[in-house]
Amino acid sequence: MPHPLDTLDWPILTERLLLRRAAPGDLDATWAFRQLPETHEWIAAATETYDDYRERFLREDRLADLLIVELDGRVIGDLTLRVQDGWAQEEVADQARSVQGELGWTLDPAYGGKGYATEAVRALIDISFKRLGLRRLHADCFYDNEPSWRLMERVGMRREQHTVKDSLHRTRGWVDGLSYALLAEEWPTLGGHP
Repeated sequence: MPHPLDTLDWPILTERLLLRRAAPGDLDATWAFRQLPETHEWIAAATETYDDYRERFLREDRLADLLIVELDGRVIGDLTLRVQDGWAQEEVADQARSVQGELGWTLDPAYGGKGYATEAVRALIDISFKRLGLRRLHADCFYDNEPSWRLMERVGMRREQHTVKDSLHRTRGWVDGLSYALLAEEWPTLGGHP
């Protein structure tokens, strides 16, 4: 069964950015910003060495979910869309297959504060709802990762959960976590393309 992202025509252009599928050749460009302390602090699977990163990056399941964000031909970030099944009772489980997605993102800090992350994530939301037909998107982060949850709020996602010390951070120990979500039916009222 093809990955849902395989069904789309790439690249996809936004006002200032180009979104495309990740390829093995993106290894060095993504390593350059993912190993920086500002990003390394928050990414879910931080690797300590280039060799470890290469092994993880080149896994087929990792590349399948990964999109690259380019500005004027330069890789400035990446996005993740993991298409998932919704929770369902057994009798209707077939109707809940591949209907929702988990979003993720990492942006080169050198390009922060210019609206690029907002533009890229809004485009991914639009792709998810309008082109892939997903019904719900969600994203999670550590409470201390304020830039990430502020981005979720900027794109119109709703805070659904604030958990207390349920998320284990590699250096900070047990910290609070946040979960945000957005439904397809809410997207047009938030500026999504009808």
